Amino acid sequence: MSLPTFSRTHFRRSLLTIALGAAVASAAVSSTAAAQERELLNSSYDIARELFSAINPEFQAWWQEEHGEEIGINQSHGGSSAQARAILQGLRADVVTFNQVTDVQVLADAGLVAEDWQEAFENNASPYYSTTAFLVRKDNPKGIESWDDLVKEDVRMVFPNPKTSGNGRYTYLAAWGFAENEFDGDEEQIQDFMRTFLRNVAVFDTGGRGATTSFIERGIGDVLISFESEVNNIRSEYGSDDYEVIVPPVSILAEFPVAVVGPNAERNGNSDLAQSYLEYLYSEEAQRLLAGFNYRVHNETVVAEFADQFPETELFEVEDVFGSWEEAMEAHFAGGALLDQLQRR
Repeated sequence: MSLPTFSRTHFRRSLLTIALGAAVASAAVSSTAAAQERELLNSSYDIARELFSAINPEFQAWWQEEHGEEIGINQSHGGSSAQARAILQGLRADVVTFNQVTDVQVLADAGLVAEDWQEAFENNASPYYSTTAFLVRKDNPKGIESWDDLVKEDVRMVFPNPKTSGNGRYTYLAAWGFAENEFDGDEEQIQDFMRTFLRNVAVFDTGGRGATTSFIERGIGDVLISFESEVNNIRSEYGSDDYEVIVPPVSILAEFPVAVVGPNAERNGNSDLAQSYLEYLYSEEAQRLLAGFNYRVHNETVVAEFADQFPETELFEVEDVFGSWEEAMEAHFAGGALLDQLQRR
């Protein structure tokens, strides 16, 4: 995959103003409109609440102008994997906007999403993407610049548990990919690095929002590791003078896959609405909103507009290091697999 590169500047934006009080309880369903004839349900990952609180009204206005129909949009938020399980158990989501391919694939394997779902939309059905980055405290007192700084004896990290969070899995795999390159594939050195890396985790929260609470409100750890988009949004919300964002020179490509949950959308009478909602995420207007929330996008016009916002970094794909997401999940995150082995004292 050919990916654009960017240079750095600080982009400040108040999420509190954008969200207008849109935060909701984890995995709860919130309504953005009432009494419409049709309502769409979007099942999404934990930290996407404010993002879709900004996108949904724009899509609703566009739909009404194009079709003369007033619609409602509901959101269901939680860990991406937890949302997938909820749909398997009966949550009637029309679309999913997740942060990990495997959480969409499990729905495809169950016949709820088309087998060729990654071909249904551009860029492997990922309208936007990000990478893994670090949020450190003012003046970066531990001098953290890259992954090898995270295995220093006096550094403590906070990030979501890879067992429960796609966000956390990206962090783990990004660190492993760095070590793979650093030690030229030497398995013993890679595992030693990862063992120390995991030992330096101060707390594993179940999701991205919990990790933010631990780092910001509870003051735990020297560095919060999350998606680049999220750490920039956190810095904007909690004080750009109190925190710094570090994008390591090498990190992982984090795609944000989307799909129509076909049987649900058809049963809900929303097939056309669901398709258009996801197509809208590729529009220039939506891409500009996504970039405003610090996500990297594909639209060339928007990329040029936000060129100063994103630092250059070399991104590797999961497939480059681990073969496939399926292989990565089995080798690293299954019960008794490498993650469990490395965490044993």
